[in-house]
Amino acid sequence: MKNIVRGAVFDMDGLLIDTEKLYLKYWKQAAREYGYEMLDEHVFSIRSLARKYSIPKLKGIFGEDFPTEDIRNRRTELINQDIEKNGIQVKKGMRELLSFLHGKNIRTAVATATNRTRTMLYLEKINAVSLFDSVICGDMVENGKPQPDIYIKAAECLGIEPRFCAAFEDSPNGIKSAYAAGCMAIMIPDLTQPDDEIIPLLSAVYHDLESAIEFFE
Repeated sequence: MKNIVRGAVFDMDGLLIDTEKLYLKYWKQAAREYGYEMLDEHVFSIRSLARKYSIPKLKGIFGEDFPTEDIRNRRTELINQDIEKNGIQVKKGMRELLSFLHGKNIRTAVATATNRTRTMLYLEKINAVSLFDSVICGDMVENGKPQPDIYIKAAECLGIEPRFCAAFEDSPNGIKSAYAAGCMAIMIPDLTQPDDEIIPLLSAVYHDLESAIEFFE
């Protein structure tokens, strides 16, 4: 693939940093505090999903009275407390892969459903801001994941056509977004493995980011 790929675009939560486990834990805890029993599969279904899509999805599961924003705000508060206490763990192979890509003059970007304020905070905490040529966040596009907007914008910011960009994701909604944009979708599973719906969309699957170096060789 080394003669084809000119850009690499990365999701953030669950892909670059080990934060999806925090979302899973604290979505459930916050919902419980408001009297709702949120299960793992409910959280999985909204991973990387833009708010305009996750709100109706959650209300469809729990009813129109489900206080989505109150629970989301409480979830964020709990995550912030956890990160303040324990820091942020970088996913295995992140720095190795990015170092390899820079050595090959492959441009890099982040494309995350997380808003820009929190994205930059997280990247700063792991000293990774300078590792990317561009950072595109969920509040910078009209239609978030699973729509293709964020990957199209990331490719534009890199000055590279999407078809020449490898897109790294850990969630089905992210894979759908990258594939719809025309990128080469690569999955690094985190909380869930690719299923029959996602497998046909994938250019590759690796167990960690360092292993994905193989895709570019």
